This record gives sequence, structure tokens and C-alpha cells, in this order.
Amino acid sequence: MNIEIKKSTKPVKYKDAITELEARLKLVSENKGEELIWILEHEPVFTAGTSYSKDDILDKSIYVHETNRGGKITYHGPGQLVFYFVIDLRNKKKDIRKFISIIENTIIGTLRQFKIKSHADRKNVGIWFDNKGKLEKVAAIGVRVSKWIAYHGFSLNITNNLNPYNKIIPCGIVDKGVTNLEKISKDKYNKIDEILVERFISNLKNLNV
Repeated sequence: MNIEIKKSTKPVKYKDAITELEARLKLVSENKGEELIWILEHEPVFTAGTSYSKDDILDKSIYVHETNRGGKITYHGPGQLVFYFVIDLRNKKKDIRKFISIIENTIIGTLRQFKIKSHADRKNVGIWFDNKGKLEKVAAIGVRVSKWIAYHGFSLNITNNLNPYNKIIPCGIVDKGVTNLEKISKDKYNKIDEILVERFISNLKNLNV
């Protein structure tokens, strides 16, 4: 499994990242490039997946970047770890639900290393933290599969400003909240990006034919 691991140290514009992801998607589909894992932060941006509703935009003055990933509307910004990938599933088990479970288990297992208990929800995609009975999302997942090549990825809230979420209905869910790791526990979260990458690559082996 030849996967290029890339990490950007400065915030990346959302449009630029998607352009690069789609260029890599084309190379992988033509067997001309390696698969990719790309860790980055975005400049502040609201993005909307293929199933979002304009009713999810509470502040009509904001600009929302529509994208072809799955899911609804969310926010990206500094302090949030974005984990993008381009993964070729053509020679693996063609099971999208299992692939999503691999992403979920990667995040849940990583947070467990920092003594944070979290869980997935089949009805509301993402990773959730139970804050004294109130469920709060700590990671959002949005994936697209093109000819059995999966791309886009997930975002994990670490120290990001949560106020922008008040301008939208995050992921179209009205009865749950949003949190970040800093609010859950004052850990430093050292090398959390490296742990995520290591777990994701290890978990991908579960898709081997």
C-alpha cells in the first residue's frame, strides 16, 4: 500500500485543497499516482455537501461553498484538524459502510488514547461526545466515492472557535451540539495527527480482499 502522507503547516484555502484532491483522484484512477493522506487546517469557510438544505443556513449573509462530498453543512477553520484522503478501493472489499466504519473507528480509537470516550451514530454520521446527557459532535465525516476511489475525509475539532457554528444548523441536526477537544479535556493532544494516520492505515487492512 503506497500512500503519500502530506502535512500542511499553514491554513489552506478550501477551494485549493479540493482542486488538489480531485487532481490526485484523476491520477489514482489512471494508475499514475499514489494514494494520499493529507493533514491540514482550512482558512475559515462554511461548506455544504450534497444533501444540505438552504434552511440549514441561519445567517443568510455568510458565503457557503457547495461541494460534492456527502453530508450537509459544516464549518472549517483554524484549530480544526482536517484529514483528507484519496484511497483506491478497487482492489479492496467494495463496502462503503465498512469504509465509513474504518474512519469512525480511527477517530474513536485515537480519542480513547487521550482518555476521551466517544461514539458513532448510524442516524447522524460523525463522532459524538456525551456531555452529561447532551450529545455534541466532535468530528464530522464527509466522503465521496468515484469509480471506487474514496476521497474527501473528516474534520476533528481540537481548539477551533465554535461560534461560527451558531450561524448554521451543523450537519442539519437541530437537537445536538458541537464541541471541541479543548472543551472536553485540557490535554495538549500531542501528535494526534500522527496517531490518526497510523490508525487509519492499520484499519484499512480490514478492507483487504
